[in-house]
Amino acid sequence: MEIRMTGIKKSFGTNSVLRGVDFDIQPGEVHALMGENGAGKSTLMNILTGLHKLDAGEIMVDGKKQHFANPKEAEEYGISFIHQEMNTWPDMTVLENLFIGKEPTNKFGLIQTKKMKEQANQIFQDLGIAIDLNTEVRELSVGQQQMIEIAKSLMTHAKVIIMDEPTAALTEREIDTLFKLIQTLTEKGVSIVYISHRMEEIFKISDRITVMRDGISIDTSLTKETTNDEVVRKMVGRELEDYYPQKTATIKEDVFEVKGLTQKGRFENISFSVKSGEIVGFSGLMGAGRTEIMRAIFGIDSFDSGEIVLEGKPLTIKAPSDAIVNGIGFLTENRKEEGLVLDYSLRDNISLPSIDGFKKYGIIDTKAESSFALMLMERLKVKAVSEMDAASSLSGGNQQKVVLAKWIGIGSKVLILDEPTRGVDVGAKREIYQLMNELADRGVAIIMVSSDLPEILGVSDRVVVVHEGKIAGELSKAAATEEKIMQLATGGY
Repeated sequence: MEIRMTGIKKSFGTNSVLRGVDFDIQPGEVHALMGENGAGKSTLMNILTGLHKLDAGEIMVDGKKQHFANPKEAEEYGISFIHQEMNTWPDMTVLENLFIGKEPTNKFGLIQTKKMKEQANQIFQDLGIAIDLNTEVRELSVGQQQMIEIAKSLMTHAKVIIMDEPTAALTEREIDTLFKLIQTLTEKGVSIVYISHRMEEIFKISDRITVMRDGISIDTSLTKETTNDEVVRKMVGRELEDYYPQKTATIKEDVFEVKGLTQKGRFENISFSVKSGEIVGFSGLMGAGRTEIMRAIFGIDSFDSGEIVLEGKPLTIKAPSDAIVNGIGFLTENRKEEGLVLDYSLRDNISLPSIDGFKKYGIIDTKAESSFALMLMERLKVKAVSEMDAASSLSGGNQQKVVLAKWIGIGSKVLILDEPTRGVDVGAKREIYQLMNELADRGVAIIMVSSDLPEILGVSDRVVVVHEGKIAGELSKAAATEEKIMQLATGGY
């Protein structure tokens, strides 16, 4: 299938999102679509698949003018979109999610469950997925849910598959499996539109790269004829110096300690410490238990035994409110479901943990609350018209900054960041890294969970590796390498 989009324009109210975009897709290619958060990449693909109507421009599919009424129509035509934010039903099983609205039936109208399981097992085998089809989706990790979304797309027998940050929550092993599958698909003539902020992936897998900036297509070039630095310069409109900024914080005494933390069936005897001004990276394969450990520390989930100590004082944490009162902040892996109240304003989201500080005689001082939110939005360079904008109106990277602003605002002594740059563009990533360094300068103890090994190596002062619910090892910054981390993460020594 050949697709050509020319002069595409789209505005939402007074906000001009696309201001003239040209983009084409050739059969059997991997075409990378790159740009900072808010550049308009997802909007362009939503227009192609019929979720949004274009204001101006033209879409040609196999030489004929084509406008899809909705995503279902586009999917039936052979264009599938795997969104960055999961489109799953948490209370339904994996099998039900895979076939929702597409259940095969016999001549009597009865659902053919056996046939569904056979098809699902074949797709899972191709993807290397080991998940019980009867499991409710809410019990899966974000990475596992992402693999379910990829599986759903492959089951449509699409000719064009749009992948928006498909590897953001996947392990290295799962990424390798996905790349092999993409190669198989392209050999069969399937085209892939690949949206990602991970440069190493783009240069490994794509044939062409189109860069967007501020709603305009800046350039399209063959991947083999461009460089990492050129792509970044086109994306941000400037040179991006030192991708991982130099850390200058002085690491002092232990400020936070976890001793023998155990949750039966999830993790066992977890012990580690974090010093004032230190960034400790937590690495490991998906399902190793990293996120579960952090959720227990923050009081979201309970634990069976162990101790949490802050500044030499044992803490009793039975709920997130206990953690917050004691100066512990937690940027969760799933920002949309757990990090933000999407219908609330940016002001309300940012001030939520600090709201008691804005009360006078039981009444909230909204003027002071707005000043507080605007100050943090300016500091974190959140792109929004007003502090009263709904959190749902922001791009993924800006939403992540709002969650960070929330925890910075309460003056956290310990900050847990679970996949802090997932789905965030290169410019915003560097801003987050710089912010982490500034917080470390102020003496904040930072724990960063990340599946991105270059990020772990580039940002961490020390690396803790988790394997099957246990700490497999700890590496100093000087000793840490991708090979050593992966060796520990897979059960080696």
